[in-house]
Amino acid sequence: MRLQKILNSLQKLHPKEIDLSLDRIKKLCKKLGNPQDNLKYISVVGTNGKYSTIQAIRAILKDANINCNIYTSPHIQKINERFIYNDEEISDENLVKLLNEVENINAGEPITYFEILTAAYFYNAKNFKNNINIIESGLFHRADACSIIKSNLASVITAIGLDHLDWLPKNEQTIDQIIFEKTSSLLTSKVIVSKQSSNEILNKIKDSIKENSSKKIIFSNGFNYTLSENGFFYYEDKYGGLKLPLPNLEGEFQLSNISTAIATIRNIEEINISDQNIKNGIKKIKSIARFQEIKNGRLKDLVKKNKIYIDGSHNPLGASVLSKHLNSLECNKHIILGMMSNKNHIEYINYFKDKISSLTTIDIPNQSNAINGEDLMKKLKNLKNINYKKSIKEAIKSIDLKDNDIIIITGSLYLAGEVLNLN
Repeated sequence: MRLQKILNSLQKLHPKEIDLSLDRIKKLCKKLGNPQDNLKYISVVGTNGKYSTIQAIRAILKDANINCNIYTSPHIQKINERFIYNDEEISDENLVKLLNEVENINAGEPITYFEILTAAYFYNAKNFKNNINIIESGLFHRADACSIIKSNLASVITAIGLDHLDWLPKNEQTIDQIIFEKTSSLLTSKVIVSKQSSNEILNKIKDSIKENSSKKIIFSNGFNYTLSENGFFYYEDKYGGLKLPLPNLEGEFQLSNISTAIATIRNIEEINISDQNIKNGIKKIKSIARFQEIKNGRLKDLVKKNKIYIDGSHNPLGASVLSKHLNSLECNKHIILGMMSNKNHIEYINYFKDKISSLTTIDIPNQSNAINGEDLMKKLKNLKNINYKKSIKEAIKSIDLKDNDIIIITGSLYLAGEVLNLN
């Protein structure tokens, strides 16, 4: 209750959820003594794959006994997930203490919820000065609160695609503008560019960062991977090749994120890891709501021997990646879909058209900005075998599952959190 009370208080400090400006957080961080300065960072920007890349870096560093702090958003089940120090989630008690202190120092000045949370992360991170901070820039890096740092060890660019267009002016809702927002103001250090969905997007990224004097390590040229049919994959860069076990994350698309993580760590001289640390680490990656199988719990009990997955993909790029993975599975697929109102619902679901056995739309509980499941069904009425159910449980129970059929609950990270809490 104390934690929820302080979170409610912080949400009232600014009338807007997002207000793209760096003035407020810079002002607060100055009051806090600029705690973001003189820390070691790996910055991660992009549209998709940020979370998995961060978790892969985290797992490899942990195996090498290198302590890290992590700041990501949004959280899936509880806000503590955003505040990782010494590879551990902050406790409720310590988070309440931290947020109260930062709120008092802010002294009622207007600041958005995300900005004050970011300032709080930095304020506590100064107590772990020797740790590496892995920070995720969210909406648009150029105006993201995380971008106020002055130096880093590396900037990672994961896959970039169309998302959050409603925060851009109508005439700027393009992939070119998104690439500009995410990559044009990267710090000068090292830039690692992950595999992109097309050469066109990769070339646009290269053009955006061409004036940045950082050393650039780009997928295909600077590092690469190939999948073997014998339970391993090959990673290769200028430091040599590695024969690696398949990670504990399902889906070939995850190999791109994991390879990007490996390339990042191997190109930072300050980090000393062994090949064995990489091999061990990628088998222990923590992943929530990224094609995550629910193996036990209340919802699993409803499907008995069938498999049920949750995936937080919520934009066309994520749908494309998920669809390709589902195509590789020889079984009938049933999707349960819930989405936020500001997403491109039709383009998202079109990636699964004629590839799934059924689609059931649902309401996302506790999310006022979600599209009503019934309205979503009407919007997607041209699809075959589409139904609406109010709740997650009703949706699962309504599906006529045959042997080997699977269920995928997708469309929103917020929905994924509700599913995990319900389970």
